[in-house]
Amino acid sequence: MADVNIKPITRLLVANRGEIARRIFRTAHEMGIATVAIYADGDANAPFVQEADTAIALQGQTSAETYLDAEKVYAACVASGADAVHPGYGFLSENARFAEAITKRGITWVGPPTHAIEEMGDKLSAKQAMTDAGVPTLPARELNAGDDLASAAEAIGFPVLVKASAGGGGRGMRVVESVDELEAAVEGARREAEASFGDDTVFLERWLTASRHVEIQILGDNHGNLVHLFERECSIQRRHQKVIEEAPSPAVTPEIREKMGDAAVKAAQKIGYTSAGTVEFLLDGNDFWFLEVNTSLQVEHPVTEAITGLDLVREQLRIAEGEELGYDQSGLTIDGHAIEARLYAEDPNKNFLPSPGTIQVWKPSSQARFDSGVEAGTEVSVNFDPMIAKVIAHAPTRREAAAKLARALETTQLHGITNNRDFLVATLRTPAFIEGDTTTDFIERVNPTRTREPSPVEVSDAAIAAALFAQDRRRKNAKVLRHISSGWRNSMMPPERVRYTVGESEVAIEYRAQRDGTFDMHVAGDDHHVTLHGVNGDQIDLAIDQRRIAFSISEDETNRYVHAPTGDIVLVELDRFPEAGVAEFTGGLYAPMPGKVLATEVSPGESVSEGQLLVILEAMKMEHRITAPIDGVVREVPVSEGEQVDNGQILVVFEETEGES
Repeated sequence: MADVNIKPITRLLVANRGEIARRIFRTAHEMGIATVAIYADGDANAPFVQEADTAIALQGQTSAETYLDAEKVYAACVASGADAVHPGYGFLSENARFAEAITKRGITWVGPPTHAIEEMGDKLSAKQAMTDAGVPTLPARELNAGDDLASAAEAIGFPVLVKASAGGGGRGMRVVESVDELEAAVEGARREAEASFGDDTVFLERWLTASRHVEIQILGDNHGNLVHLFERECSIQRRHQKVIEEAPSPAVTPEIREKMGDAAVKAAQKIGYTSAGTVEFLLDGNDFWFLEVNTSLQVEHPVTEAITGLDLVREQLRIAEGEELGYDQSGLTIDGHAIEARLYAEDPNKNFLPSPGTIQVWKPSSQARFDSGVEAGTEVSVNFDPMIAKVIAHAPTRREAAAKLARALETTQLHGITNNRDFLVATLRTPAFIEGDTTTDFIERVNPTRTREPSPVEVSDAAIAAALFAQDRRRKNAKVLRHISSGWRNSMMPPERVRYTVGESEVAIEYRAQRDGTFDMHVAGDDHHVTLHGVNGDQIDLAIDQRRIAFSISEDETNRYVHAPTGDIVLVELDRFPEAGVAEFTGGLYAPMPGKVLATEVSPGESVSEGQLLVILEAMKMEHRITAPIDGVVREVPVSEGEQVDNGQILVVFEETEGES
C-alpha cells in the first residue's frame, strides 16, 4: 500500500461535552495540540469549556439544538480555525453524513472512514458483514412503515429487543415480552433514537435474558495494520446501559479470546477499518453471537488502556495524522485487571431514575483514575446524560481491582445530588461479582443493596463531628474574647444543644466543654468523652472515647455534609424553633424531575387501574412512563403535550376508587 503523508493536527475541535471532552483535551494538550470546545447554553460554565483553549457557543439548550446540529458544529470549526474534529462518543460520532461533510471540507476526521461508519455503524449492515465473515449473529429484522409488528416479532421469537440502528448507550432500546407491549415500545424507541442520534430507524433482535456482554477493542491505521486490544466485559447494566465494565473478562478463555479477536479483526479488515472501534458480542458458555459495531471510542475505553498501557485517544490522533501503529498483535499483552464504574446522578431506589441537580461537594479519591465532567458547583442538567464520572481501578488481580475500586468510590466525597455510588460499592463487594458471575441479568438476579444505611454509631460519630466543627467555627469567628478556649464558661450553664435529621431519623446532641479542653457529649442516649485534636480547613480530627477519627465537613444553610472513613452522611440541622409545617398534598402524581411532556394518556373523569400509563415524560435523553400507583379516577390533568414541567410539578390529580385499599 502506498505511503500516507503525515498531516499534523494543530487545532482539534471536540464535537462533544462533559467527561469525554475533558479526556480528549488532556491527551491533545500532552501532544502539543490546541483544543476547541463547543457548548450548549447550559454548559457555558462547565469544566470542559474552561479547559479548552477556545470555546464556541452553539446557541441552544437541547442536544438537537446543539451537539446534534451538524451545521452548527461545522460553523464552529470554521470560526475556530480547527483543522481536525474528534467526535468522542454518542452525538454525531457515528453519523456518516457528518463525517463525510467534515472530510470534504478539508478537515481531518479523527475516526474511521465514512464507508466504514455506514457499513458498521448501521447495526443491520454490520450484522450482514459479520455473517459474511462467518460470525454467528442473532435473528433480527428492520422495521419499516406499514410492517406487521406482531408477525415480525413472532418470526424472531419473544422476548425481542427493539433497538435503534444508529447510536447506542441504551437509547432507543426496549425489551418486549409480548405482542401487547410491542407497539408502544417501538414508538418510544423511535422517539428516543431521533432525539439522541437524529435517526429513528429501529429493528427487532432476539433477546437473550441471561448471557454476557463481551466486546473486542480494535485499532487500525491507514497503512493496512489492524489489531485487537483484547476484550472487555460490560454485562452489568440497567436500562441497557452499562454501569460496570472490566478487562479482561473473567469468563473468556484464551481460546475464546483468540476466536473473538480473529472474528473482529477479519470483519474490520474486510471493509478497511481504521481508528478505534469496538465489536460487541453476547457470550454464553463457549458460544458467542455478534451484536453490533461501535465506530467510535467507547465510554469504557479506560479499562483497555489500563491493561495494555496504550492511550487510545493518542492512538486515534496518531492514526488520523497518518502515522503507523508501530506494533502488531504479537507485541500486545494483558497486564493485570482493570474495572470501571460509572458514577451517575440517579436514584437506585427509584429504578435508577435520573436525578438532576447541582453538585455541592466533589472531592475524588486519590486511589483510582477519575474521568469526570464535573467539579463542585456543576449542574447535572436534564438535557443530557446524567453521568458524573467514570472511576477506574487497575491492579494485578481482579479481586484486588474490585476492592480498590470499591474503596476509591467509598472514600470519594460527593454531596448535593442523589447518585448511585453506594449501589456501585455494594455491587463490587457481592460474592457473585467477586466470583465473576456477571451475566446481563445481574442486577435483577443478584439485587445488590441500592443505598447504604449508616449504622447508629456512624450517625452518632458524624453528628459529634458536625457539632464540634460548627462550634469551632463560631469560636474562630467570634468578635470578642477570641483568646478564650472554645466552650469555656465561668459558671455552670446548661449544655449546648443541637438537633439533626439523617433521612427519616432525628439525632439530638447535648455537650459541655470541660476545663481541660475536652467535651462531654450525650448523643442518642449514650455518653461520650471527646477530645478535639484540631480543625484544619474542612478537616476535623477527633478522639471519640478511645477511637481517633478524621472527618471532612462541608456546609450550606441547613445541610452538614460529613465524610467519614466509611462513607458520606448528610445531616440536616433543625431550627431551634421550627415553623409550622404545611400538610403534604397526596392526591396527585408529581414529575420526578424537570422534563418535557411527550404525551398525556388519560382525561379527567376517566377511571384508571393500577399500572396504567398516564403520562410520558422526556428528561435527560430518556423517556419515563408515569403510571397509576393504585386504581382510581382522574380528576384533573393540569399539563399538556409539549409542556416543560419542573421537578415536583403535579402531572395528574386523581382519587382512589371507593372500596379499594
